[in-house]
Amino acid sequence: MAKKEMEVVKGLDIERYMGRWYEIASFPSRFQPKNGVNTRATYTLNPDGTVHVLNETWNDGKRGYIEGSAYKADPKSDEAKLKVKFYVPPFLPIIPVTGDYWVLYIDDDYQYALIGQASRKYLWILCRQSHLDEEIYNMLVEKAKEEGYDVEKLHKTPQADPPPESEDAPNDTKGIWWIKSIFGK
Repeated sequence: MAKKEMEVVKGLDIERYMGRWYEIASFPSRFQPKNGVNTRATYTLNPDGTVHVLNETWNDGKRGYIEGSAYKADPKSDEAKLKVKFYVPPFLPIIPVTGDYWVLYIDDDYQYALIGQASRKYLWILCRQSHLDEEIYNMLVEKAKEEGYDVEKLHKTPQADPPPESEDAPNDTKGIWWIKSIFGK
């Protein structure tokens, strides 16, 4: 049976979407360390209308991060279908890797969101706070299930309270977390 077309948010206010988002849960991916904690994304609007993306995660006490950019997949559409582009390996930007970033749900106050993409291989539950009310979390999981996601794959991301600050942690300057993630470590 063919999966139905996913419903995507229409009319996303990109300026309101900017700022820091904490990863509450996600599908494990080879692009993130398996034991990463305090994972978050910070979005900043660039003068040309694209979005600067900073993804951070802590692994064994060190901060790993990658920077990229996001832009509307179709500038003429009002659907919240974005493309994100990162260069790999992050410490030697040679190869651009582009992926889909679809906003499947966002609340009216832009405090929590459900992010996915067409293949349904990736899913994120994001929140402005490092913790999300369980009732809201369950509602987002149900929405993901309605869109055809296998929600059994969701993994909650441990978040410290208060969250760490980027400046307080030693950086993983060698990009080891990224190399390990290729091999699923």
